[in-house]
Amino acid sequence: MQDMPPPALPSADDAVIMKQAALGQLAFARRYTLEMLDATPRELWFTMPAGLPTNVAWQLGHLTVSQYGLLMFRIRGRRPDDLELIPGRFRKAYGRGSVPKSDSQTQPTPDELIQRLDRVFDLAMAEMNDVTGETLLESVDMPYAHYPCKLGAVLFCPLHEQIHAGHLGMLRRALDLEPIR
Repeated sequence: MQDMPPPALPSADDAVIMKQAALGQLAFARRYTLEMLDATPRELWFTMPAGLPTNVAWQLGHLTVSQYGLLMFRIRGRRPDDLELIPGRFRKAYGRGSVPKSDSQTQPTPDELIQRLDRVFDLAMAEMNDVTGETLLESVDMPYAHYPCKLGAVLFCPLHEQIHAGHLGMLRRALDLEPIR
């Protein structure tokens, strides 16, 4: 695939409309993720099935870190409260390039993982309501979808969640659980 020039950015008004559509897609993806998590026994969350180098707990922690990164950190920068929301050890355990571990004793419990995931989602969605079209058009580095700006980071977020929802579905099958859909 040849390198293509970046696409022309949308107008600020169109960026806001696109942001709202992406947030709707993210809400859909989150409902699907939660549906799969609810149907997966928590005692299996740290199991790494043969041939799969991941587990449910890592997928959940990774979604939490990446959503914070895409919808909060990349949009408005790091704030002092963020160190409590996403402590450094949590980011290192579940961020890009981290390695899933099966030892449940060294990781947050399933309840703690869900609580942090919910908190980041709620805060990110609330903060996104106030993000202007002009802010969305400011440049960012990868990862992003289509546009090399903050809007691209927002557009990537629901795609990323769906990718990991697929991983959760695959894990559920490898754990001999019935599909939910």
